[in-house]
Amino acid sequence: MGSLSSLLILLFLHLIQSSSSPIKVVNLGGWLVTEGWITPDLFDQIPINKDLLDGTQINLKSVTQNRFLCAENGGGSIVVANQLSASDWGTFKLWRITEKTFQFRAFKWQFFELNDHKHLIAVSTSSQNSDPSKTFELIRKDNDPNRIRLRAPNGFFLQANSDGSVTADHPEKTNWDDQSTFLLTVVVQLKGEFQVTNAYGHDKASSVMMEHWNSFIVEDDFKFMSENGLNAVKIPVGWWIMFDPNPPNPFVGGSWQTLDKAFNWAKKYNLKVIIDLHAVPGSQNGWDHSGTRDGFQSWGQTDDTIEQPVDVIEFLASRYADKPELYAIELINEPLAPGVTLNKLKKYYEAGYNATRRHTDVHVIMSNRLRIKDQTELIHFASSFAGSVIDVHYYNMFSSMFKRMTVQQNIDYVYNNRASVLNSLMVSNGPLVFVGEWVDEMGVANASKEDYQRFGEAQLDVYGRATFGWSYWTFRIPYNHWSLEWMIKNGYITL
Repeated sequence: MGSLSSLLILLFLHLIQSSSSPIKVVNLGGWLVTEGWITPDLFDQIPINKDLLDGTQINLKSVTQNRFLCAENGGGSIVVANQLSASDWGTFKLWRITEKTFQFRAFKWQFFELNDHKHLIAVSTSSQNSDPSKTFELIRKDNDPNRIRLRAPNGFFLQANSDGSVTADHPEKTNWDDQSTFLLTVVVQLKGEFQVTNAYGHDKASSVMMEHWNSFIVEDDFKFMSENGLNAVKIPVGWWIMFDPNPPNPFVGGSWQTLDKAFNWAKKYNLKVIIDLHAVPGSQNGWDHSGTRDGFQSWGQTDDTIEQPVDVIEFLASRYADKPELYAIELINEPLAPGVTLNKLKKYYEAGYNATRRHTDVHVIMSNRLRIKDQTELIHFASSFAGSVIDVHYYNMFSSMFKRMTVQQNIDYVYNNRASVLNSLMVSNGPLVFVGEWVDEMGVANASKEDYQRFGEAQLDVYGRATFGWSYWTFRIPYNHWSLEWMIKNGYITL
């Protein structure tokens, strides 16, 4: 009898899957998971060193030796000042401990510290915020903030010596033109949830984030979506939502209540909700939106990292299982190959699927890995899970080939390449297919409004054939063509 019941459930889920109408969705990016390019003003109130957040990549050049600091072999040995140009080995990532103190991580992830209390090395790959042996005070010149000095844990300042060594034995006194002076260049910045909350500190971050959550997306936005042809929203969340109201430092509480409000608005305006686990512990891709501290991608490397977000999925499924607006749960956003292997990802997807099914029969979305050639790699696997969906992301950007394309070539690429790939994914008795991110933006200079209308229509045509539906990235953002709100209001896209 148990086997028969299980079979009937599977048949019921397959019936739901085959009869579902494709949905038209918009991502609410930058709301419950910070992305600095979406909400740059969220960082405006950081009072000191707002350009030196966690994960910022920097170069340091000695003003006297005219050489860049470099971790020999990329890490695991001494740090020297002998390079004519900065390279990966001469690029360091910051951990922001306080507004003025930092830890420095080399290319192979080792931290700066002193050997025999004097020579600068990068050997250890582990550290804590409270580790004074790896924490340096960064002092900037008042009228020239790119000219800096670094006070080492022994109380002295780092200096670059003529033999290329870097030692912590320079006294307090300086003329800002001596061996203890370095020129700092910011290479890359991260601006995600970790960066904004850690920079403000808990109390200030709590008020800043709550104001953001209450104002960035409001009830009228849901009304606008419903009135303009959308029938669902996809809401990115971070793993820390499970621990509200007191998530691990530096994250702050409040995203629970905000997601609850979103469900209430969705009910009022007849919208479905897709919850998207956008950031997992350890980061699945090292990018801002993954909640990473410094770009290190550790999720999926061991079994214990795979198990951690399963608890988050179970929490989300159980908390919102009784909400009829809940339409799907996406298990992870944009896992990046080759760091995330296919076998590890499958193991997580099976566990996440089972965690969801313990509470609800909603669709379970499995995101394709990025940077893979074979976009069908999950099709056979997902076919054995009733109600499963494969998520693919399509941007005519981020590759040199798109920079050379004309408007018409971009449109032809959608009708030929994208359509062909979609067709290869939509197999008989297979999972549904979801174009979970796309945007009406091209790398074509001076494209006209009509050009964007034609390109958008082509994508709506092709992606509208996806058996689960599509989702535009994103609803609101300062970059007009990326903002579906702006595109609708200004007549570029009509649904």
